[in-house]
Parts: sequence; C-alpha cells; structure tokens
Amino acid sequence: MSEVKISAEPRTEFGKGGARRTRRAGLVPAVLYGHGEAPVHIAVPAREFAAAIRHGGLNQVFTIDVVGSAGPTLALPKAIQRDPIKDTYEHIDLIIVKRGEKVQVDVPVTLVGEAARNTLVVSESNTLAVVAEAMHLPNGFEVSIEGLEAGAQVTAGDVNLPEGTELAVEPDFVLALVSAAQTAEQLEGDTGDSAEAGAESEAASEEAAS
Repeated sequence: MSEVKISAEPRTEFGKGGARRTRRAGLVPAVLYGHGEAPVHIAVPAREFAAAIRHGGLNQVFTIDVVGSAGPTLALPKAIQRDPIKDTYEHIDLIIVKRGEKVQVDVPVTLVGEAARNTLVVSESNTLAVVAEAMHLPNGFEVSIEGLEAGAQVTAGDVNLPEGTELAVEPDFVLALVSAAQTAEQLEGDTGDSAEAGAESEAASEEAAS
C-alpha cells in the first residue's frame, strides 16, 4: 500500500467550540504522536482524508506535511471518531511510523461463498489482528466458507496471509462458526412451547391472586 500525501495545519484552538469551528472550516481535528515525539495537534482536510480512507481502508498510511514543520511525517490512523448520523469524521488519532518497522493492525475479514444448505453462519469477529511492515499493510482478507457443514469453524489459521505478514493472535482464534439452522418444525415447536409456558405462568398468577 502506498502512502497518501496530505497537508495539515497546526491546531491552536481546543475544546468543543474550537473543534466545531475546525470542522466547519472543512477540517478534522487530529493529534499526531509516537516514537517518543511530543503530541502535535493538527487539522487535516476532511474531504481528502475521507477519500483516502475509502480507497485504502482504515490502515491507510499517510505522509503528513504540517505547515511550518521541519518535514513530512509518516503516520497511520490509530483511532477514528465518526458521527454516525452525519457520517463525518469528528477526531483522528495518528501514530507515527517508520519505513521498515512492523506494526500491529486490525484488518477487515470478509466471508465469501455459501455454506452447506440448512446451516447458519455466525461471525465471531470481522477483523483479524496481524503484524506487518508499515508500508505493506494488507487492505483486507477473504476467507471461503463455500460448502462448510454445520459444526465447522473458520479460524485465523485459515486465512491466507501475504508474505511478510504474521498473525498477532493464535491460529485457533475463531472468526466464524457454522451451525445447523432451525427447521420450520423446530421454530413452530419453540413458538408453541413459549405460548404454553406463557399460559401456565398466567394461570399460576391468577391462582395466586385468588
């Protein structure tokens, strides 16, 4: 994954009021830290940042050029706060990385294919923690569930990792489970049992009241 160059401005206003003014100006409040450096409060262009994340994913590496700084800095999003209603970025934590160093990141996992008939696939985790070189982070993983029968599991060890990428969890870490789906008869039985239990409870309450 290649880095995305982005310009940033030093941020001098803090608090909710300052953050709102920053966002109204089309910028996102952010903090840049790591490698023993003092945290630097900056503001990055919201539109450019959003476009980079859409294209490269949450593990996109940025070359950040802060106005007035000695030079650009490589950084990786560590935490992103979003407004779920407005679908906008509220705040970004950016951690400094170096070329050649390995970092741990959570990579999205997508299940592809269809399990066997009359089964139900339950996702236990939609991300997988891995360790990889900062400039070669994977965008995502695909794992096939094609034809899997009830009782099968999809684990971290089933993921095909690119060269230079290692698991940050145990190989038996479960990503998804395949179970038997309930039949129509079973569902009807559950409904009947629930109704019967409800009737018994109601009758017992009426008896106690009398």
